[in-house]
Amino acid sequence: MESFVEARHNSAVPPLVLPDVRAVRNIGVVLSSGFALPEAASILEIFESVNALIDSGAIPSDRIHYNVCLLSAGGGRVASSSSVFVWTESVEARRCTDNFHALFIGAGEGGRNGVRDERLTTWLRRACPRSALVFPIGDGRLLLEAIGFGNAASGQRFGEHAREISKNWPGVGFSTVSVSPFRNALAVVQEDFGAEIARQIADRVAPQPQQKRFTPTIGENASAYVSEQIRASAKWLEANGDREIAIDEAAQVAAMSERNFLRRFKIEMGVTPSEYLLSVRLDMCCRLLVETNLPIDKIARRCGLGGGGWLAKLFRKHLATTPTEYRASKRPISTS
Repeated sequence: MESFVEARHNSAVPPLVLPDVRAVRNIGVVLSSGFALPEAASILEIFESVNALIDSGAIPSDRIHYNVCLLSAGGGRVASSSSVFVWTESVEARRCTDNFHALFIGAGEGGRNGVRDERLTTWLRRACPRSALVFPIGDGRLLLEAIGFGNAASGQRFGEHAREISKNWPGVGFSTVSVSPFRNALAVVQEDFGAEIARQIADRVAPQPQQKRFTPTIGENASAYVSEQIRASAKWLEANGDREIAIDEAAQVAAMSERNFLRRFKIEMGVTPSEYLLSVRLDMCCRLLVETNLPIDKIARRCGLGGGGWLAKLFRKHLATTPTEYRASKRPISTS
């Protein structure tokens, strides 16, 4: 009798519990052996940073929360191009009804590892059309092309409106070597939370102490995809812009012949290596003009631009001013 009463009590109307009304948006990051670790990591950090700000109350939102998962064909450990392993779920554990708000596809070695895996390609053929947005990571675009999804060269139909939101994302002053998957992830955040939150996340994930004046604008004509080799060569040009550089040195960094390097760099970055190097050197000059009292001639030589006369010509061409006027305009007025 006692147990019967207890059972009736337990079956009474339960106390009111408010359901979690936030929409969970699934973000999938599909990886195959040799994927680019920095790019995959930046995507994860962007969405997890949004979740952290929501949970802390810094972002007043009861609408959206991101569920980010790393996936691979068989699950378990997957090796990146830098030989660092990450743990993943199997794609087969994700039913095709698990539609993704955004699906990022990463692959290494020209996408060959992914293309050879029938489990992965079969799953992608089901999952990509069901996902609102699909973006490549590095050579993942080659894997998407291999399964017949989208047109990576022209940026057409990576998801229903991926091209549009990436195109409309203005960027946040980053060097062009890092605007592809990073930009796409930020574009998703911007669509969900607005431009200001996206910029806050960008500053949180990859703070920039000083925005470059020339290198970001160079990327306006870059393709949606920049390979690891070309990114590495661009970073090398940025790191060595203060010395005399031969193009074949940058080609060696990219492990390409000089002819192929010149062609690929122009296609992917939208400018020639020489034009990119000039933008790097002009950025260096602008910084030194503002932050130091070095003579203009010495700044020009230190940045690999010969002398003050040549630097003055470049400034008049690109900034419609002189180095002296630029320095004066960027420094605070002294009130002695």
